[in-house]
Amino acid sequence: MSGTLVIADRIITGFSADGAPEIVEDAAILMENDTIAAIGPTADLRCAHPQAREIGGRGLVAIPGLVNAHHHVGLTPFQLGARDQPLELWFPERLAMRDVDPRLDTLFAAFEMVASGVTTVQHLHSRAPGDSGAVIAQAEAIIGAYVELGMRASYSFALRDQNRMIYDADEAFVASLPEVLRRPTAAYLAGFGLPLADQIAVFHALRSRWAAVPLIGIQIAPSNLHWLSDSALESTARMAEDTRAPMHMHLLETPYQAEYARRRTGGSALAHVDSFGLVGPQLTIGHGVWMTPDDIALLAERGGCLCHNCSSNLRLKSGTADLNRFLASGMPVALGIDEAGINDDRDMLQEMRLALTLHRGPGHATPNPTAAQILRMATEHGAATTPFAGRIGRLAPGRLADIVLLDWQKVIWPHQDPGLALVDVLVRRAKTGAVHTVLVGGATVYCEGRFTQIDRDAVLEDIARALAAPRSEAEMAMKHLAKALEGPVAGFYRTWPAA
Repeated sequence: MSGTLVIADRIITGFSADGAPEIVEDAAILMENDTIAAIGPTADLRCAHPQAREIGGRGLVAIPGLVNAHHHVGLTPFQLGARDQPLELWFPERLAMRDVDPRLDTLFAAFEMVASGVTTVQHLHSRAPGDSGAVIAQAEAIIGAYVELGMRASYSFALRDQNRMIYDADEAFVASLPEVLRRPTAAYLAGFGLPLADQIAVFHALRSRWAAVPLIGIQIAPSNLHWLSDSALESTARMAEDTRAPMHMHLLETPYQAEYARRRTGGSALAHVDSFGLVGPQLTIGHGVWMTPDDIALLAERGGCLCHNCSSNLRLKSGTADLNRFLASGMPVALGIDEAGINDDRDMLQEMRLALTLHRGPGHATPNPTAAQILRMATEHGAATTPFAGRIGRLAPGRLADIVLLDWQKVIWPHQDPGLALVDVLVRRAKTGAVHTVLVGGATVYCEGRFTQIDRDAVLEDIARALAAPRSEAEMAMKHLAKALEGPVAGFYRTWPAA
């Protein structure tokens, strides 16, 4: 087989054991089917494979495909009517969001991710009302949209069996409401009351259905401590032991979650999760803003991963995670955009730049992340949180050919001093307009501003047309309920310590 050569001036293949970027110059990547077969001098590979098709060329820099390691929805909550709020107040606020077709919704965010160099997304499906059939149907639409686009996706349906609106029982919350709000609130919460056994069955059904599709992995997502009873944590541990599937769990995102853990367990949320045998190399903690030094040490000791969601933590007033302590622990730290980035989009290049900049503390000798650490978070360490660990995140023979080509002249235009390191310049200056080509499994899914598999403009027109219609009666009812629940939800937390 002749294969395909990807040509670039420089190729960032990955990182050495000490974190230094590994870069080869005037080189090419030989792809055979969906896999990298060789990386070497361009002249040598051309000589050895004279029939190979060529893409790329002079003026380009190749990097591993970026990984958005924490993602939920397509059109952002803000676009759909939910203002930025502290997380706990955001839950009722989100009831005001418009309904969007799941295929269109997924494609909207996927377009933004791919255009910024993301080849793999960790899709954490948090909310799907109805019975098992309805949940699976929505999951199928989401997963199918990624396959249609040609994007790699790790999908999970988040497990939860309690406390769906506040950090207390649904029944207690409904009982605390004025009489006029009890029936509609109970009906809303009941729509998300799929029994835990049925939620677990959804995981197994999807895992079986998509097992043979290379672009898709299905993993476990125990949603968060407050959303899971001890019985649910036990069930999650059995799932993980039986399947060896990786897990991604929100934890300690806000100070209120830390206080909830103290009230429920008398101590640390992570220590409680660890008591069920869930903390290990298969587990990624999402957010972890309020992890203590002991929590960080425990997660690192167990070999777990952490996903830093920089924009989300800022927008939802969750606090600023101690990224430098995370990195110093030696654990793999990934990067996720969550619901939306600081510009209300899914621009991974921008998210890297924000994480690089936000965590530069005052003082000459204070630690700060390096550009190389940030890029590693968005590639190799992001890959480690997915079912594709060991197959993506680096460019090397035997790895999947998930490759991004950057037009370097567009990165540095109109000038960049040549004395600065390549990775430093990339993380500080690269923007979406410099993304030239995106390959996933050796297939070109994006090239020079156009998607190869789907008409982006047509999809956006479909979304615009659907949302130009007035809100339905059901949407109006949810908007009114969202407004009515603001006070009761805020009141529940009024006496809780905020930090």
